[in-house]
Amino acid sequence: MSADRAMRVVSGIQPTGGLHLGNLLGAILRWVRMQDEAECLFFLADLHSLSEHMDPAERRSSVREMAAALIASGIDPAKSILFAQSAVPAHAELCWILNGTARMGWLSRMTQWKDKAGKDREGKSVALFDYPVLQAADILLYQATHVPVGEDQKQHIELTRDIALKFNNDFETELFVVPEPFIGGGTAARVMSLRDGSSKMSKSDPSDMSRINLTDSDDTIAQKIRKAKTDPEPLPDNEAALEGRSEAKNLVGIYAAVTGESVDQVLQRFAGQGFGSFKPALADALIALLSPLRTRLEQFRKDPAELDRLLAEGAARASAMGAPTLAEAYRAVGLAH
Repeated sequence: MSADRAMRVVSGIQPTGGLHLGNLLGAILRWVRMQDEAECLFFLADLHSLSEHMDPAERRSSVREMAAALIASGIDPAKSILFAQSAVPAHAELCWILNGTARMGWLSRMTQWKDKAGKDREGKSVALFDYPVLQAADILLYQATHVPVGEDQKQHIELTRDIALKFNNDFETELFVVPEPFIGGGTAARVMSLRDGSSKMSKSDPSDMSRINLTDSDDTIAQKIRKAKTDPEPLPDNEAALEGRSEAKNLVGIYAAVTGESVDQVLQRFAGQGFGSFKPALADALIALLSPLRTRLEQFRKDPAELDRLLAEGAARASAMGAPTLAEAYRAVGLAH
């Protein structure tokens, strides 16, 4: 990467309905902070959602719902480029070109493929297997210098780098920037279930009490925190002493993520107190964060035309940015474009 190249970050999120606190603290608020650190492109990964069966009407509505949630949370369409992946056909086109470079062995070793396919590999979609190549296209299309990733996604960035290097080498070009993992945007909180501190907070959990939904009322938030699973011990004065207390660790971690404090700072304040004192304070902090967000989300839900306008504007900007790279990729492999 040349020293004068501006930092450009690309990241996508699958448009699944039912956003919850785990999505917000685990990814979305980190994106919001990134906007002040780099040039950002954020997309709703609706092409990726084709790897699993989903009702078409649900897919369409989920794209709008996710866009509304992102903007309500602080993603600024004037500051970042926000768009639906499928609205920029260059993603799919570049994916197919990169399929000539990617190798079956590389994809078959991907941990996510192994985990999601399980023992039923023959019954899984080609899209699920090829998912990482489309991810590489998402990144390389925009000459992204950095990609924000969690531990579970580092392998995908390594694959993107391998594809970029092999393509550049095979076709004697310097077309693709080889991206780096992006550690900016602050830390992303790993939010666990309110009913089981060993499981991630998830919309697929049958118990609604296991999660805080972004659309929950203030009273519902307070009730869910009041009933969240804990233990009878008082809170310690340091993070190390929370080991083995998964539910306590989860609630303290949520409080720290919401207030922007460290876990140790939170514990210093509540040391020696039980959850009877801590839970109301946590509920108040969550309500202060989520109440204005929920109000903005409801405003966008009432104005789908405005959401569509913002997404179309973002798609036009993304298309213009990616077009030169796609054209050069066609030329590099000897195809007319």
